[in-house]
Amino acid sequence: MQQMTWKTAVLSALWGVWGLSTTALAADTPPILSEHGLDVRALLQAGGVIGYLIIALSVAMGALVVEHLLSIRRSSLMPNGLAEQCRQAIAAGQLQQADQLCRAHPSFLGYVISAGIQEAGFDYEGVERGMEEAAQEQAARLFRKIEYLSVIGTIAPMLGLMGTVWGMIQAFGEFAEKANPQVVEFAPGISHALVTTLMGLCVAIPALGAFAIFRNRIDEYVAETSLLAEHVLQPLKQALKARGRGVRETRPAAREPLPREPAGERTPPPPVVREREPPR
Repeated sequence: MQQMTWKTAVLSALWGVWGLSTTALAADTPPILSEHGLDVRALLQAGGVIGYLIIALSVAMGALVVEHLLSIRRSSLMPNGLAEQCRQAIAAGQLQQADQLCRAHPSFLGYVISAGIQEAGFDYEGVERGMEEAAQEQAARLFRKIEYLSVIGTIAPMLGLMGTVWGMIQAFGEFAEKANPQVVEFAPGISHALVTTLMGLCVAIPALGAFAIFRNRIDEYVAETSLLAEHVLQPLKQALKARGRGVRETRPAAREPLPREPAGERTPPPPVVREREPPR
């Protein structure tokens, strides 16, 4: 009960601060456009609490874009020299050394190659299955990583629209209370109400654009990494096929003799093979 009272008090305080701030800002905010052009300070004041939330989303979007530019790139997912070193070790039959190289360079390529090496005790189909599952797991992790940009691109314009609706409600309320309202007095309230929509769109457009760019980049790098991993494990594929061929040559599979039909009795052919009867 005490915990619910504390939460209710906090929510009520936040709601009261938001309402008071938006009311005060709507009444005392200077004009956004002046003789010197766009007033940034007046623009931020007109946005109110929702405007500051949208600014916080823009800061988070910028941080995510910088982090993705540093982590989702070819040198990070496919370190230089790792593929060639692993291929040489695998060709020499040193699978443990190749696995250690992959673990020493944690990356998309290293994870896929290590997953394939761990299945080397079976046939190459198991190796391929292990690499495919590892590639899907890492790709899903990267897609979840950039999903926050899509969330920001969806939430920002919705917050802007909510701020605009709230501002329009206040503007119409003030307009209705006046005895002889003038259209000129109504225009500033509408312009202030539309500020949050503008701010939300300014955040949503680059967020969704960055999300599309990183999504295409991930698709490209996942395909390239899968092909490179198959090239690295090509010597292992040849060795496993040679070992399987040797086992089949030394121990041929016993075949059961086909049953012979009794003399004078032949199984009739299936209906699809029967010849048509000659016309009479």
